[in-house]
Amino acid sequence: MTPLYVVAKLIPSWFARPVLPNHVRGAENIPKKGAAILCINHQRYSDPIRLFLSCRRQIYFLAKAELFTNPFFAWVLKQVGVISIERGKGDVGAMNLAGERLRQGKLLGVFIEGTRSKDGSLGRPKSGAAMMAWRYHVPVVPVCITSEEGNLPETFHYCRVSYGKPMTPEELGLSEGKAGEFRRASRKIMDAIAALREQDLKTMQQA
Repeated sequence: MTPLYVVAKLIPSWFARPVLPNHVRGAENIPKKGAAILCINHQRYSDPIRLFLSCRRQIYFLAKAELFTNPFFAWVLKQVGVISIERGKGDVGAMNLAGERLRQGKLLGVFIEGTRSKDGSLGRPKSGAAMMAWRYHVPVVPVCITSEEGNLPETFHYCRVSYGKPMTPEELGLSEGKAGEFRRASRKIMDAIAALREQDLKTMQQA
């Protein structure tokens, strides 16, 4: 882990849980070592922190470049391993850095919709994660963050963070690295996220 990430991990869970109440399911599906891509839906600004709290390993997130405009905030993000990416511009430098992290055996975190959902629904998946899974031959772990309905401030919303079973490039149908394969694989990943979401919504409604 990067030094600042280690320091952040020292925050007592009893302090974080009341502010960001989570229930974590399927954490055993996170590979204990080796590279993998966490493909996550995105509905709240607090999603990266909830993932940080629910995963023992460090996650190297890809995040929009606009978050790096403030020098101090940019320094903090870089110190915890966040990778800046220019969305919609084919940011080769960011993708190469993300690939380097995978070659180092790290966990890469990708919000597969490419942006935050305004209404909480699942959006159309982007193909970047599938492309990287094929290029670096690493598994994809579908992750769903499901938020409880209500008007509470974002930080006090109860959420369920669910990790699905890893999906290998072969299981995703990635063999030749063609655009059509990437689109189909992205839909498979999104379907897995949707299945996690459906199960969590049923559980939350029954509670």
